[in-house]
Amino acid sequence: MLNSLGLDPVAESVYRAMLNKPQGVADICRWLDLSEEEVRSALDRLSALALVRASTEDPHQLHAVSPHVGMELLIAQQQAELAEQQRRLEVSRAEVARFILDYDGRHQPESADAGVTYLKGLDCIRDHLAMLNSRVSTELLTFAPGGPQTPENMKASRPLNQQLLERGVRMRTVYLDSIRGDRATVDHAHWLVEQGCQVRTAPSLPNRMIIYDGQFAVIASNANDTAAGAVQLSSPGMITVLQALFESVWQSAAPLGEPAHPGPGGLTRQQTEALRLLALGHTDEAIAKRLGVSPRTARRIASGLMTYLNARSRFQAGVFAVQKGFLSSPVE
Repeated sequence: MLNSLGLDPVAESVYRAMLNKPQGVADICRWLDLSEEEVRSALDRLSALALVRASTEDPHQLHAVSPHVGMELLIAQQQAELAEQQRRLEVSRAEVARFILDYDGRHQPESADAGVTYLKGLDCIRDHLAMLNSRVSTELLTFAPGGPQTPENMKASRPLNQQLLERGVRMRTVYLDSIRGDRATVDHAHWLVEQGCQVRTAPSLPNRMIIYDGQFAVIASNANDTAAGAVQLSSPGMITVLQALFESVWQSAAPLGEPAHPGPGGLTRQQTEALRLLALGHTDEAIAKRLGVSPRTARRIASGLMTYLNARSRFQAGVFAVQKGFLSSPVE
């Protein structure tokens, strides 16, 4: 009962016995059915806590301090310990702050211009994102290309997403339409929605991007190799443009719980996007990356579109698509 105050059950029972029937060690042993060693050990602990002391009437006897006084002493002792812990915590916080300032002064990421910070390597990117995630307070906007997510990434991201949402951070994420064919990623996306995140899908995304509180944006420096490096932008003008890009994609993206509406000619949004990329001369590998599918799937989609349009070349497929109204322009 009094464990939180530093009293173990044996010491507490001995203290209660002394309060109720103040007799010698032998009597306490018989009353509590404890060995003399157990009782004397408990009395030593009680003495250290100032709950028992030598009697002023008989120095050979021990006196149990009234709980009105004893409990206040224990609480005061705990308060003193907490104050000391708080003092040590403040000292540690100050030392950490000095260490971080010293580190930042000697290891600032490369910066070419005001508002642009370059992050090199996956470790550097992850550390920087962890720092930004700890500071975001209102809104997190994300483009998540790459198609179906790996089980490891989804498992690792759940605690962080939950923490952000519990802190009241509004989260909106755009995945690729291709995740709709992957059960594990769809289940993860539905879990995000259940936690309070808004999720939509688009046929393609320009790059991996995260915008924090409308103040910072992190984008991959190479859309084809997101682990190679990233760029953090903080210029208000650039952030405004990137937010406008996000909102434009968000408005045209399909909510997770709704089927994606077909495009012109009954083509899916993914097929329409593949057709646009074909007309622009992208290779199957490039189309696969943009759609978040395998190169084999991209080749199958491209072949099916050329057959559907009765086209002999990709250029011809683009021309026919424009003529039929599937694309507004082959080079848009």
